[in-house]
Amino acid sequence: MKLLLDEHYANEIATELRMAGYDAVTVSELRIRGIDDETLLELASSDDRTLLTNNARDYMPIVGRWATSGRDHCGLLLTSDASMPRHKGTIGLYVRILRAIMDANVDPRALANQVRWLP
Repeated sequence: MKLLLDEHYANEIATELRMAGYDAVTVSELRIRGIDDETLLELASSDDRTLLTNNARDYMPIVGRWATSGRDHCGLLLTSDASMPRHKGTIGLYVRILRAIMDANVDPRALANQVRWLP
């Protein structure tokens, strides 16, 4: 499984994942901050990447439209600031949870068309 982290996640999460042998990159590292949400999901899918985002409000309608029209994506992982705050102190938590998900879903398309909330 390959992962793309939306722009509101620390680059250190992807860096630590890569150091452990996982394929992860952030929107910031790709220098595409501010890109339209649907375009970002298209880019992630074209590279067989599951997208991690905190933006359920915008992405849920997009994946709903895609499902209705038969369009595929490589998966959407959602977080909530209530259950998984985004700050320097939670980088290790994100890395541990994402490693477990990536270990359980080795195939790049393992989460195709799925939406999952991280605990």
